[in-house]
Amino acid sequence: MTHLNSLDVELAQELEDFTEDDLDVLFTPKECRTLQPSLPEEGVELDPHVRDCVQTYIREWLIVNRKNQGSSEICGFKKTGSRRDFHKTLQKQTFESESLESREPSTQARPRHLNVLCDVSGKVPLTACGFDLRSLQPDQRLENLLQQVSAEDFEKQNEEARRTNRHAELFALYPSVDEEDAVEIRPVPECPKEHLGNRILVKVLTLKFEIEIEPLFASIALYDVKERKKISENFHCDLNSDQFKGFLRAHTPSVAPSSQAKSAVFSVTYPSSDIYLVVKIEKVLQQGEIGDCAEPYMVIKEGDGGKSKEKIEKLKLQAESFCQRLGKYRMPFAWAPISLTSFFNVSTLEREVTDVESMVGRSSVGERRTLSQSRRLSERALSLEENGVGSNYKTTTMTVNSFFKQEGDRLSDEDLFKFLADYKRSSSLQRRVKSIPGLLRLEISSAPEIINCSLTPEMLPVKPFPENRTRPHKEILEFPIREVYVPHTVYRNLLYVYPQRLNFANKLASARNITIKIQFMCGEDASNAMPVIFGKSNGPEFLQEVYTAITYHNKSPDFYEEVKIKLPAKLTVNHHLLFTFYHISCQQKQGASVESLLGYSWLPILLNERLQTGSYCLPVALEKLPPNYSMHSAEKVPLQNPPIKWAEGHKGVFNIEVQAVSSVHTQDNHLEKFFTLCHSLESQVTFPIRVLDQKISETSLEHELKLSLICLNSSRLEPLVLFLHLVLDKLFQLSVQPMVIAGQTANFSQFAFESVVAIANSLHNSKDLAKDQHGRNCLLASYVHYVFRLPEPPRDPPKSGGAATLPDPRYHTYGRTSAAAVSSKLLQARVMSSSNPDLAGTHCAADEEVKNIMSSKHFHEELALQMVVSTGMVRETVFKYAWFFFELLVKSMAQYVHNMDKRDNFRRTRFSDRFKDDITTIVNVVTSETAALLVKPQKENEQAEKINISLAFFLYDLLSLMDRGFVFNLIKHYCNQLSAKLTNLPTLISMRLEFLRILCSHEHYLNLNLFFMNADTAPASPCPSISSQNSSSCSSFQDQKIASMFDLTPEYRQQHFLTGLLFTELVAALDAEGEGISKVQRKAVSAIHSLLSSHDLDPRCVKPEVKVKIAALYLPLVGIILDALPQLYDFTAADARSGKNRANGSDEDQEGISAINQNMALAIAGNNFTSKTSGTMLSSLPYKQYNMLSADTTRNLMICFLWIMKNADQSLIKKWIADLPSMQLNRILDLLFICVSCFEYKGKQSSDKVSTQVLQKSRDVKARLEEALLRGEGARGEMMRRCRAPGNDRFPGLSENLRWRKEQTHWRQANEKQDKTKAELDQEALISGNLATEANLIILDMQENIIQATSALDCKDSLLGGVLRVLVNSLSCDQSTTYLTHCFATLRALIAKFGDLLFEEEVEQCADLCQRVLHHCSSSMDVTRSQACATLYLLMRFSFGATSNFARVKMQVTMSLASLVGKAPDFNEEYLRRSLRTILAYAEEDIAMQATPFPTQVEELLCNLNSILYDTVKMREFQEDPEMLMDLMYRIAKSYQTSPDLRLTWLQNMAEKHTKKKCYTEAAMCLVHAAALVAEYLSMLEDHSYLPVGSVSFQNISSNVLEESAVSDDTLSPDEDGVCSGRYFTESGLVGLLEHAAELFSTGGLYETVNEVYKLVIPILEAHRDFRKLTSTHDKLQKAFDSIISKGHKRMFGTYFRVGFYGSKFGDLDEQEFVYKEPAITKLPEISHRLEGFYGQCFGEEFVEVIKDSAPVDKTKLDPNKAYIQITFVEPYFDEYEMKDRVTYFEKNFNLRRFMYTTPFTLEGRPRGELQEQYRRNTVLTTMHAFPYVKTRISVIQKEEFVLTPIEVAIEDMKKKTLQLAVAIHQEPPDAKMLQMVLQGSVGATVNQGPLEVAQVFLAEIPADPKLYRHHNKLRLCFKEFIMRCGEAVEKNKRLITADQREYQQELKKNYHKLKENLRPMIERKIPELYKPIFRVESHKRDSFHRSSFRKCETQLSQGS
Repeated sequence: MTHLNSLDVELAQELEDFTEDDLDVLFTPKECRTLQPSLPEEGVELDPHVRDCVQTYIREWLIVNRKNQGSSEICGFKKTGSRRDFHKTLQKQTFESESLESREPSTQARPRHLNVLCDVSGKVPLTACGFDLRSLQPDQRLENLLQQVSAEDFEKQNEEARRTNRHAELFALYPSVDEEDAVEIRPVPECPKEHLGNRILVKVLTLKFEIEIEPLFASIALYDVKERKKISENFHCDLNSDQFKGFLRAHTPSVAPSSQAKSAVFSVTYPSSDIYLVVKIEKVLQQGEIGDCAEPYMVIKEGDGGKSKEKIEKLKLQAESFCQRLGKYRMPFAWAPISLTSFFNVSTLEREVTDVESMVGRSSVGERRTLSQSRRLSERALSLEENGVGSNYKTTTMTVNSFFKQEGDRLSDEDLFKFLADYKRSSSLQRRVKSIPGLLRLEISSAPEIINCSLTPEMLPVKPFPENRTRPHKEILEFPIREVYVPHTVYRNLLYVYPQRLNFANKLASARNITIKIQFMCGEDASNAMPVIFGKSNGPEFLQEVYTAITYHNKSPDFYEEVKIKLPAKLTVNHHLLFTFYHISCQQKQGASVESLLGYSWLPILLNERLQTGSYCLPVALEKLPPNYSMHSAEKVPLQNPPIKWAEGHKGVFNIEVQAVSSVHTQDNHLEKFFTLCHSLESQVTFPIRVLDQKISETSLEHELKLSLICLNSSRLEPLVLFLHLVLDKLFQLSVQPMVIAGQTANFSQFAFESVVAIANSLHNSKDLAKDQHGRNCLLASYVHYVFRLPEPPRDPPKSGGAATLPDPRYHTYGRTSAAAVSSKLLQARVMSSSNPDLAGTHCAADEEVKNIMSSKHFHEELALQMVVSTGMVRETVFKYAWFFFELLVKSMAQYVHNMDKRDNFRRTRFSDRFKDDITTIVNVVTSETAALLVKPQKENEQAEKINISLAFFLYDLLSLMDRGFVFNLIKHYCNQLSAKLTNLPTLISMRLEFLRILCSHEHYLNLNLFFMNADTAPASPCPSISSQNSSSCSSFQDQKIASMFDLTPEYRQQHFLTGLLFTELVAALDAEGEGISKVQRKAVSAIHSLLSSHDLDPRCVKPEVKVKIAALYLPLVGIILDALPQLYDFTAADARSGKNRANGSDEDQEGISAINQNMALAIAGNNFTSKTSGTMLSSLPYKQYNMLSADTTRNLMICFLWIMKNADQSLIKKWIADLPSMQLNRILDLLFICVSCFEYKGKQSSDKVSTQVLQKSRDVKARLEEALLRGEGARGEMMRRCRAPGNDRFPGLSENLRWRKEQTHWRQANEKQDKTKAELDQEALISGNLATEANLIILDMQENIIQATSALDCKDSLLGGVLRVLVNSLSCDQSTTYLTHCFATLRALIAKFGDLLFEEEVEQCADLCQRVLHHCSSSMDVTRSQACATLYLLMRFSFGATSNFARVKMQVTMSLASLVGKAPDFNEEYLRRSLRTILAYAEEDIAMQATPFPTQVEELLCNLNSILYDTVKMREFQEDPEMLMDLMYRIAKSYQTSPDLRLTWLQNMAEKHTKKKCYTEAAMCLVHAAALVAEYLSMLEDHSYLPVGSVSFQNISSNVLEESAVSDDTLSPDEDGVCSGRYFTESGLVGLLEHAAELFSTGGLYETVNEVYKLVIPILEAHRDFRKLTSTHDKLQKAFDSIISKGHKRMFGTYFRVGFYGSKFGDLDEQEFVYKEPAITKLPEISHRLEGFYGQCFGEEFVEVIKDSAPVDKTKLDPNKAYIQITFVEPYFDEYEMKDRVTYFEKNFNLRRFMYTTPFTLEGRPRGELQEQYRRNTVLTTMHAFPYVKTRISVIQKEEFVLTPIEVAIEDMKKKTLQLAVAIHQEPPDAKMLQMVLQGSVGATVNQGPLEVAQVFLAEIPADPKLYRHHNKLRLCFKEFIMRCGEAVEKNKRLITADQREYQQELKKNYHKLKENLRPMIERKIPELYKPIFRVESHKRDSFHRSSFRKCETQLSQGS
C-alpha cells in the first residue's frame, strides 16, 4: 500500500483498516421472565444430568457479533427505507398538482349559467380583446432578466444556485427495494424462550346462589371436547365472605397471598371451537346425598322473607357446625360448562390455526417464504402471543345463570366429556340432570403481554412484580393436545397425580364415605411427608397432605382431584407417593373419631432410576405397612412375615394416573440412556452402571455408547426437540473429547458427528417444524446463534488410574459465564462443587503417550475433517444442510480466535494448513453439489439455491476470520467451477448473483475492493476550468485513461475483485436471452442497487471525499447502463398510455413491457424517418431484438446511474463528456430523457407503502385488463363502460385506471390507502417529492455538464436538440417549484447562448418548448409563473433578434396556447392572462428594444392569445354538456380554417376530449380529419405519387373528410413563414396521425376502417423502405381482420336517438333537432335521464320537461316558460337499393345519414287501437353529416314522412315475424332457446293479437275496395311463407330438444297444426280478379301452361311487394 497518497491512507483507516477483526464474542445474559430464575431447591447435591440441565437453562447466551455490521442505523435504514424522523429533515416540495387540489372547491361552487348558449355563433373579432389586458396588474418581474451577462457567468450563477440546499443522500429518498431479492439479509433467529400459547385472562367476578348459607370453593380448568383431553391444570379460587371464611378458621393454619388469586392466565396453543371452561364447585362435607344437600338451593329464595328467612338461619347454623367438624373435607356440589367458541371465534380460527402452527413450529416444507412474508408471520405470531388470541378479541363478560348438580355416580372425566359432548349438541343436558339456579360472572379477555403481579405455575413472581402486593394473577400451566416443539429453557419439575377410581364394593360395610389422603414422602416415617403439594385457594402455599372430595355412601367412588406436586431436584429410591384411605363419619357420635382407617397404597417415584409416569392400578393393603415397603412397587412386594393383608386378595382396586411436566426428566428411553452413558464418562462412577433395565460394565461402555449414539435419532421428535440444546452440547463434547475407557483410547468423533447429522436431517424433514426463508430449521438456527459454545475440555476425565488432572484454568474463564446475575453465581458455586474441580488426585506417572492423546482437539478442525471424510448418506445430508455446519464452523473459529488471542497475529498463520485444505475441499464439494443439483428438475433447484446461499454466507464470514487472499481464491474457484458445469445461462447468472450479493454486503466490502486504488488516475488537485482548457491540451494518454474508467476493463476486474465480478454478472444478465431472464435481470440490478444504497446510507461514508472515491469505484456501471439503453423500459410511452401529455399510446403495443416504439416516438418527436439528430435510440443503435427490462428494474438501474453522477468527481465527468463521440452523448441524453419520466412525481394519491412502482405496476395491469374488457363487447364490456362513465368516479384524483372497485383480485395490496394515516401519506408524499426534485436536479446538472463540455466542440447543433428534448420532457412532468426555478434558469442560459441555433435548427423542440413554457405561465404558483414569463419573453426577444421577425415563434406560441386550452382540464385562464400582462410589461420596460417594431408585434400577439383565451372561457361554461362543448370546439376549429396549424391543434384537442369520454371512433375521426388537412398541404408542397392526393383520398374512411379540402381563396400558401411549420406537416407526422387513428378505430371496434387507414399509410412506408414499420403494420392489420372474423355480430356500434329542443329558454337550440349517437345498448331512459338532469341543473328542474311520445310537437300547446326535450329512439334507414351494397353488419352501421322512427296512431287520435284501425307513421330523418363524425351529435336537415294503412302495418309485421323465424332456423350454430322463443311467439296458443287474429281481421273476407286487392294478396302470401317457416322451425326444434322437452315439442306441434288448419282456408282463397290469365291459351296446352303462368305472376307479385 506504499504508493497510496496520504489522503487515501487516511480514508482507508477511516473505513477501518483490515488488521482489526470484525467478529466479537459476546456473552449476553438470558432474559428471564421471573424475578428469580427457576432453580432447584437449595442445599442439595445434584445429579450430573440435572446439573447440566440447570446449567444450560441459566447460562448466558454466547453470541458472535459483527462489530460493524451496519451499525444498527444503516440496517434500520436499509430495512425501512427511512429513519424514524428522517422525513423531518426534509423540506416540503411544492407541486402545483397538489396546491390545486386544495383550491379546487372554490371553483366548483360557482352556479352554472347557460346564457352563453345564445351567442355562440360568429367568432368575436380580435380587437375586442374580451377585456383589455392592460387593465390587469402584471406579476412580479425578475429584476436582472434584461441585464447583459456573459454566458459563462450566467452558467456559474445557475450552478451555484443549484448546488445549495441539496439532499446529500439520494437513496434515503428512494423506496427500499423489494425484499424478495434481499438474500443478504440473514434473519436473526428468534431467541429461544419458554413457549406460551394464546394467553387468556379469566377473572372470577361473582359466584353466588339464591341463598348464601356456607362457604363454596371453585376450581376452573379448560377441556377440549373433541380431543377428550383436559388441557390445563386447575385454578382454585373462592369468593367466600369473611363470615364464611370464619367457619373454617380452625382448618386453615395460614393464608398465603399467592392463594388469594381470583384471576388466572390460561394458555391455549391450539385454539378450537371445542374448548370449554369448566367450573366445578365443592362445599364442605355434610351428611346426605349431593341431591339432598342441594335441595335448599333449588327451593328457597333469599327474597321470600318470613318463613324462608328462618330456614336460612337454621341452615347457616347447621353449615357452621359441619364446617367446624369436617372443615378439611369437601364434597362435590355443582358444575358449569362455558363454551369459549365465541372467544376463539371460528371464522378467525382458520387463520389462527395456521399462524399458530407456524408459531409452534409447523410450516409446510419446501415452501420458501419471502422475507417479508415470514416477517409478517412472525409478527402475527407475536401478536398472537401478546394478545392472547389476536388483538381482535374484546373483553367479554360471561354470565352463567344455572349450574348442573353433580351426580355422585358420574364424577369421572369420561362422564364429564360425555356431558360436554351432549351439551355441545343441544346446549342443555338430558332432562334427568337437575340444575341449580345461581350466578357466576367471569370476565374473559386476551391477556396483555405484560401483567403486573402474576405468578408462574411454580409460584415464582413474574416481572414486573410491584412491591405493594395487589391480589396476584396466576399463570395456569397448559397441557397441549399435540406436541409443542419448543426446546426447554427454564427449569420446571412438576408432577400431577390423578386418583381416578376405587373399588371397595366387596369390602366390609364400614367403607362408605371414602376419602384418600395423598402425601409425597421422602422416607417411611410419618414425619417424612414433604411440603411439596401446591395448596388450593385461601390457604398455605404448600401442603404436606391433601384429601380427595367425598361421595356420600359410595363404596366405589370416582375422583376428579388433581394433586400438583413440586418434584425435588434430586430423587432417590426413598421418594414415593403414599395414599391412605379413610372412612369419614358425617354424624357426630359420642367419642368416635371422624376418620376411620381403611387401608394404604403407594407408588415409588423412581423405577430403575427413571421417573415413573402413566396409569396404574394399585392394590390396597388393609393394615399398617411393613418397613422398607417403599423399596418395591405395591404390585410386586415380596412376601413378608407376617404377611400383608390385601383387599381383594392383592388385586388392583385403586386406579391412578401420574403425569410429569419436567425439563429435567426426559421421559424417553433413548435420551435417558444417552445422557446416563455420557455422565458415566464424565464423572467418576462405579461400574457396572445401571441404565434402564440393563447393567453395563466398563468394558461394554464404549460399545453401548456407540449404539446409543446411533439410536439417538430414533427417539421421539418431541423429547429430542425439548432437550435439543443439551443433546447437541453433549454430542459436540464427545466429538472433541478423547476418551480413555478401561485403558483403551476410544474415539467417538465420527459417531457423534453422524448423530448430529441425523438429528439435523430429521429436524429439517419434520413437517411440524418451522423454517426461515433460507430454508433453515429455526430450532437449529437459534441453537447455533445463541446456545452453541466450544465444548469445554473435560475437567476430570476418568483415567484408567482413576486420578484426576487439574483443569486448564484458561478454559474456566471462558467456558463459565463471565457476568451472570448473583443468583446464578451462587448456583454455579453449588453446581461446581458437586463435581469438586479442585480435588487434586494423586498423580500416577501417566506416560507421555496418554498425555498426547488427551490433548484436546480443536473443534473447528475436527468438524471440518468430519465433513470432508463423511461418505454416503451422511455426506449427502451434510451438504444438503450445509448451512448448519458452516455456521458451527464459523462460530467455533470465532471463539477459537477469541480464546487464543490470535487477533494480533497474521491471519495467514491463524489456522493450520490442514484446516485450510479441508475448507478448500468443502467449498469445492459444495459448489459441485450445487451444480449437480441444478441440472436436475425444478424441485432440486430450490435445494441448490439454498446451498448456494449458505456457501456465500460461509465465505462472507470467512472474510472476517481468515486470510482474504485465501478466501478470494475460493470465490474465484466457485465462479469458474459453476460456469464449467452449467449450461443454462439464467440459472447460472442467478446463482452467482445471489452468491455475490451476499459477499458484497460485507461490512468491509469497500476495503476488500481496494476502492481507494483508483486515486492515481484522476488528478488529485482540482483541474483548471474546462472552458479555458482545450481538449487537446490534456495528454491523450490521460484521455484514454479517463474513458477507460467508465468501462469494465480487465485491469479493473483485477484491482476491484468483487465489484468486477458483480459487474460481469450484470453485463451477462443484460445480454442474456432465454426463459426467465427478466427475473435474473431484476436480481442483478437489485444487487447493485442495494449495494449503492448501503454505501449511501453508511455513516462511515458521509464525507463527500469518501463518496467521490466510492462513486469512482462504480464508474464502469455508467458504461454498462449506456450499453443497455435499448433495453430500458420506456416510461415516456407508459405515460402516453395514460393519455398524459403525448398523442400516442394504445394498449395494443404494450403487451408485456412498453418497449420504446421507435417510429411512433419519432413521429411524435416529429423527426423524419432518418433524422440527423439522433432523436431516439433508433439511429444511434444497431437494430437487435433486445430483452426488455421491467419498469422496476429500469427504475433501480436509473437511480444507481443518478447516484454515480451525483457523487462522482464533477471535473472528471466533464472531461469524460468532452471526449465522448456525439453518438455516445446522444445515448446519454436518451438515458436522461428516460430518467426524467422515470422519476416523475406521482403525487400523494399514489405514494404508497408498496412504493410507487408497485402501484404503477398494478395500474398498468389493470389498464390492460380494463382495456380488454372494454373492447370485449357484450354485456360485460357494457357494464364496465357504465362503471366508467364520468359520473361515478369515486376518486377523481387517481388516474383513470384506478377507477373500478378496489376489492378486486390482487390489486388490493397495491392501493390499500384506506388503512394509512394521513400523516403517513403526507410523509411518503414528502419523501417522494424530494426524490423527484433531487433526481431531476441531478439530471439538470448532467445536462449542464454536457452543454458546457460540448460548447467547445462543433457537434453542439445535434446535441442541443437532445438537451432540449430532455428539458422539455422534464417540463412536461409534474415538477416541484424548486426544480422549475432551476430548470427555467438553465433554459434562459441556453437561449442566451444558442439562440440562433435554436430557432433555425430545432424547430420541433422550439414548438414543444413554447407549449411547455406557456403551460407554466398558467401555473397557480407565483414563483413558477414569473420564471415562465421571463423565459417566454426571452424566447421571443432572441427569436426577434435572430430573424428580426418572430413569425415562427408567434405561430408556435399561438398553436401551443390553442392546444393547451383544449387539453388541460386544470388550466386556469386568469393566471394565464396575468402572465400575458407580465410579458407585455417586460416588452414595455425593455429599453433596448423600444426602437424596433418588436414591442408592437408582441402586443399584437398577446391580443391574439387573449382572444383564444376568450373562446376557452366559453368552453368552460359547457364543461358539463359534452355535446355542446364539442359543437363549440368544432366551431373554434372551423374558425381557424385559414390557419391550418391551429385547426390541426383544435382537431387534436377534440380527439383528446373524445378519448377521455371513451368515444374512440369520434376521436379517430378527428385525427383522420387532421391527417386529411396535412395531406392537403403536403400535396401543395411536394408532389409525391405515394402521398395521398389531399382529402379526396380519405373518402373511403369517411365521406365527411371533404370538409378539409383547401379550396377557399383565403387559404394561406404553405410557403409563408411560420405556416405549416408544425411537426405534423411532414410525412412522418402524417403517418403518426394515421397510425394513432387506426389504433383508436381498433379500440372502438371499427376494424374495417383500420384497413382503409393503413391503405394510405402503407405506400408511404414502402417508399421509405421502412420494413420494421411495415411488419408491425401488417401485424396490426392481421389482428384487425382476425377480430372481424372472431367478433362478427357481437360488436356493438352505437345507438341513435333523435333529440328535439323546444322552448325559448334554449336560445339558438329552440326547435332544433339533432341525432345523438350514444354508446351501444344505451336505453332511452338513460339518455333522457342524462339530458333532463343536465338541463334541469341549468334552468331548474321544475322548468324542464321530457315529452314522452314521438308525435309531432305543437308549439302553441307548450308552456313558454318551460324547456321541452323530445327524445325518440331511431334506427338507421336504408333504401332497398342501398341494401345491396350494405351487406355486412359493419356496413349497416357505418356512414349513416338517414334514420327512421315509427309512430303508431289511429284516426281518432289515440296512439293504439284495434288491428283494423291501427295506422303507422314512418319518419325518415337526414343529418347534415354521416355518422361516425367528429362529433357525437349532428343536426337534422331533412324530414320525410310515410303513412302506412292498417293492412300495410300487418304486412310489415308479418314480414318481420317471418324473417325472425328464418334467422332462427338458419342460425349457426343452432340456438335452441332462441328458436323456441320465436316459435312460441308464432304458434303459441295464447298469443294475443297474434298471427291468427291478424289473419282473421284482414283475410277473413275479400275486401270490398279493389284498391286493397293487392295488399290483401300480399298479406296472404306473407302468411303462406310464414306457416311454411313455422313448419321448418318445428322440425328443426325436434332435432334440437333434449329428452325432458319432448312434451313441450308435442305441444308446439299440436299448436302448429291447429294454426295451420285455422289459416288454411284463408291462405288458399285467392282473389280471382288478380289471377285472370294474361293471354288466351290454346286448349291443348292448358294444364301445364296454366300453372306456370300463374307461378310467374305470383313471383312477380311477390317481388313487387
